[in-house]
Amino acid sequence: MKVFVTTLDEGSLAGAGRRLGRSPAAVSRALALLEAHVGVQLLHRTTRSIRLSEAGERYAAACRRVLTDLEEADMLAAGERSAPRGTLTITAPVVSGEDVLRPVLDAFLDAFPAVAARLYLLDRPVNLVDEGIDVALRIAHLPDSSMVAVRVGEVRRIVTASPRYLAAHPRVDEPADLAKHRIIAMTHFGPDSWSFPPASGSSVSRNVPFTPRFVVNSVRAAVASAVDGHGVTRLFSYHVAEEVRRGRLAVILTQAEHAPLPVHLITPEGRLSAPKVRAFVDYAVPRLRAVFARLKTDAAG
Repeated sequence: MKVFVTTLDEGSLAGAGRRLGRSPAAVSRALALLEAHVGVQLLHRTTRSIRLSEAGERYAAACRRVLTDLEEADMLAAGERSAPRGTLTITAPVVSGEDVLRPVLDAFLDAFPAVAARLYLLDRPVNLVDEGIDVALRIAHLPDSSMVAVRVGEVRRIVTASPRYLAAHPRVDEPADLAKHRIIAMTHFGPDSWSFPPASGSSVSRNVPFTPRFVVNSVRAAVASAVDGHGVTRLFSYHVAEEVRRGRLAVILTQAEHAPLPVHLITPEGRLSAPKVRAFVDYAVPRLRAVFARLKTDAAG
């Protein structure tokens, strides 16, 4: 199972061999024995690539859970409850993972040399148990679940444009005014309409349809286009906090914003008993709270 999961993580037999101290031939034999044991093909292998079969996808999720449990069992049996060690697996959205979580994780690894880390930056929901994740940074209202969640901040969904663009185009006093403007749309923030809370005295949410001039799936590209004066965009406040602080972007329609979204560190129930997870959560929570508090101030508009 460890050879199988390592092959997936490294993306090749040679990479798995280097990490495990085995030859590619030995890795290939181990995978063949595993497939013979389970009775199905787990991987489609060519000289250049490997990819999971349908059965392999299900089996990989189960393997990650088993290996995580085995690692914790070994540490408990060895009396290592107070000594963080092993590989910590974390996931976060791409931009918050790069700009907010990654510096905290780097500092944590400096402080705990017996711990290694894998950081997966993914703008999609992740099943922590199925994918063998220890900790996730989540920006959303959390459903009731068995996950342990620690709140570290909040972010706003804000509409923004450069002062230069706003000076050359009609005023934006209410959401409907956006129909007169060039829209830079993010694929996962609404590519053809934006919703806003009900106006005063109404219970009906406001939906503003538009034909965007530019649709992009990269936050950094949307920010750069807005800074360069090419239109109005809608992003999370932490995406543009630095540009707002420097005066390169201005926040508009603040009176029509949705309530802020909470930011949490979450971990599967029971994982906090793992020394590496407990140590990371204890280390990261106060630092993330300080970062999100600063970003909130910078993006106040």
